[in-house]
Amino acid sequence: MPNSYKKLASFGSIERPPFVERVAREGFFQMDTQHFHPYYEIYYLHAGQRLYFIEDRTYRIVPGDLVFIGKGVMHKTLDTGEPGHERTVIHVDDAVLDGMAGSDSVRELLLRPFRSQSPVLRLSGAGRQELDQLIGSLSRETEEQAEGCELLVRNRIADLLVLAARAASHEAARFEPLSPAHAKMTEVVRHINSSYAEPLSLSRLAERFYLSPWYLSRMFREATGFTLSEYTNLTRVREAQRLLRETPLGITEIAAAVGFDNFSHFGKTFKRIAGMSPRQYRAAGGSGNH
Repeated sequence: MPNSYKKLASFGSIERPPFVERVAREGFFQMDTQHFHPYYEIYYLHAGQRLYFIEDRTYRIVPGDLVFIGKGVMHKTLDTGEPGHERTVIHVDDAVLDGMAGSDSVRELLLRPFRSQSPVLRLSGAGRQELDQLIGSLSRETEEQAEGCELLVRNRIADLLVLAARAASHEAARFEPLSPAHAKMTEVVRHINSSYAEPLSLSRLAERFYLSPWYLSRMFREATGFTLSEYTNLTRVREAQRLLRETPLGITEIAAAVGFDNFSHFGKTFKRIAGMSPRQYRAAGGSGNH
């Protein structure tokens, strides 16, 4: 079934949060962008089902679920085999959160959902009713965009974060691995996340985890949405960005530190993912596309 995309409501811009977008799709859809970013994301599923790979594991998302993606966290949504879904995404950055919070303690409260043990919040009972009302109000404001909507959109986002922070439903036990194969891929991802500076070829990883290269390659993409090389390069570039922002290390040193044995390859890979060269990224203060 071909993918049919319909934007139901939109507020703000991705470049300057807060940003809110509600979209419905009739067919199959999988994110094709290489995805981590320097802002926070809230994902709400209205209808359909999705698989959501977040940092090192895959979750099955159902209507009413809230997903919280922190800054720099790798993520990707995948099909479940059933076509069609409707979702709302919300982007906020540190400036937006600072504007909402009147104190450090309130800011920590607003950030709590992004730091929870589980990135997926599944409410029930009165909490779910309150969530549905908030999402409904947010949708109306973004659709109608009447006078004062910018203030009300920010207030609804703050209300949403407080509701999530107060909830006691962030229970990782609710979200067991989808299968033994998915659990094995979580092991592989965690190894890449901690060992990106080492050689990480398909053959080396297959040998380490006692899998055939063919099976590892196929299952990794099925579980995460990324090829092994895509995920490894994204992980290395993400760490390179951190080093460019936070340390005085030279670019050649950084390339070696994150696992690139060819400086030219590092430069090309970094630019393809970040949208600018490492030198430009540092000069811009770490404000690239990812």
